[in-house]
This record gives sequence, C-alpha cells and structure tokens, in this order.
Amino acid sequence: MQPMSALEPTPLYRILIDADACPVTEIALSIAREQGVPVVLVCDDAHHMSREGAETIIVQGGADSVDFHLVNLLMHGDIVVTQDYGLAAMCLARGAKALHQDGWFYTSVNIDELLMNRHVAQRFRQAGGRTKGPPKRNHAQDAAFARALRSALTEEADML
Repeated sequence: MQPMSALEPTPLYRILIDADACPVTEIALSIAREQGVPVVLVCDDAHHMSREGAETIIVQGGADSVDFHLVNLLMHGDIVVTQDYGLAAMCLARGAKALHQDGWFYTSVNIDELLMNRHVAQRFRQAGGRTKGPPKRNHAQDAAFARALRSALTEEADML
C-alpha cells in the first residue's frame, strides 16, 4: 500500500484477496482503482505475485498459512475475495464480507451448508470416490463477480 499523506483520509475498508490461483484478481484491482479502495493480495511463497496498485503479502507455505494470515489482517467491514469455504467462515466471524469468485456472497445462512458439502465430498474422495472439478471459467462468472464487488463497495460507501 502506498504511504498516505497526512491530508488523505484513511479508508475504512479494504479488499483482501486470497490470491493463490484467484482468477478474478485483475477484475478486483480494476474496480478497486475506480473506487479508490486499497487492495491487499495474500499469497504463499509458491505463488509469489505482485500487481501494481496492490500491497502484496507473501506468507511462508504451509497448510492454511495464507488463510490464517489473511484472517489476522482483517478489520470489520473488509471485503475478502476467496473460493475457500473455511476461510470465508473465519472472515464472516470477524465481521468481514466474503465474496466468492463467481459473484455470490458467503453468509451466515449459506456457510454451514457449504462447509457440510465440502466435508461430505472430502470424505467421499478419501474413501476412493471421484468428484468432478469445476467447469471452465466463463465471462458470465466474471461479470457476476464484478457486479457483486461493485455492489458491495457501493453499499460500504453508502454507510459512510
């Protein structure tokens, strides 16, 4: 993040991106620039990335190390972009908004079912079953993500 002068207001919220293999990073950065919202990319040392207009935090690899680091950075009202249901649950508990890369929000209403479905699928795979991966990403998913992020930022700005 660029240092701010004493005259610039400190933003009340940020966009934090679970940046390991996130397909919507560029879309989020573009919208954040339009809205003047700071972005923090959090990735592990195997996925080192840097983007102009974003602060990048590289976390030493390890199971869930990026997730825990990101959660520790959170402030109430931040918007987190992730496809990880476990991370989303932790973000919701900390008062952040959690946005899936396909353009829908994790909520207290849907997170329990999502976590249960993930658990059931994991158990199935551990027992030797096979599950299909997600379909190829398409423009409609990118458009839905952009709409949802703009909506969340507009909602946050209206609350100020």
